[in-house]
Amino acid sequence: MPLGGQPERQPSGTVAERMQDVFDIYTIIFLALAVFIFLRLRSVLGQRTGRERPPYDPYAAREPVRPAAENVVSLPNRATETAAKKPDDAAEPAVPAERWKGIAEAGSPIASGLDAIAAADREFDAAHFLTGARAAYEMIVNAYAEGDRRTLKNLLSREVYDGFEGAIVEREKRGDTVESRFVSLDNATITAAEARGRTAQLTVRFQSKLVSVTRNKAGEVIDGNAEAVTDVTDVWTFARDLGSRDPNWKLIATEAGQ
Repeated sequence: MPLGGQPERQPSGTVAERMQDVFDIYTIIFLALAVFIFLRLRSVLGQRTGRERPPYDPYAAREPVRPAAENVVSLPNRATETAAKKPDDAAEPAVPAERWKGIAEAGSPIASGLDAIAAADREFDAAHFLTGARAAYEMIVNAYAEGDRRTLKNLLSREVYDGFEGAIVEREKRGDTVESRFVSLDNATITAAEARGRTAQLTVRFQSKLVSVTRNKAGEVIDGNAEAVTDVTDVWTFARDLGSRDPNWKLIATEAGQ
């Protein structure tokens, strides 16, 4: 018993018990915060349903973008994109005697002209050019017969287009119509090649079989024969600015061949 005769007052609980009470309160608070944060994240990020798109992979292969269809035939001077390219210092020079085999005779003026074009554009491919020129020839002939100005404008130089368009206008004023059908395109041969500064010019002799007929407003045949196949020879010259990033060639001159 303490001095003064008063009994000693005992604490209501031990220190350990009071600390336990404090910890229980903090635990409840932390749990409540955790539940609150979880619910917030769930509302913002959503739930996985099994239908989510896979994560974006910048290195994954993608489908190539396909351009909208256009009535344009490219006259490419580029080799196929899949061909392996060597560094300039490792490129093997072509053998002169075989470089233009099947296209131009070695040592001929045509071969020299092709050499000059290839020197200015190391990716020039004469065989690939001829493939595009054949397609363009048929497309231009058909477009002229149909009065398809859009196709002609994309394939012709301004001067040649003006001539074609003028003939189409006169034909339309008279009410004439042209029916043209290719039977075959038998041959396409480069007859001249040269590089004038940064401009390349290639002349091609086309030999084809064609059915062509022109009718007047009354439907009467005024030129050609709808039942006859005619042998046609045309000599066309194409040009391209070698300093331009545009790989397409355009028709700059036409004449009837023999």
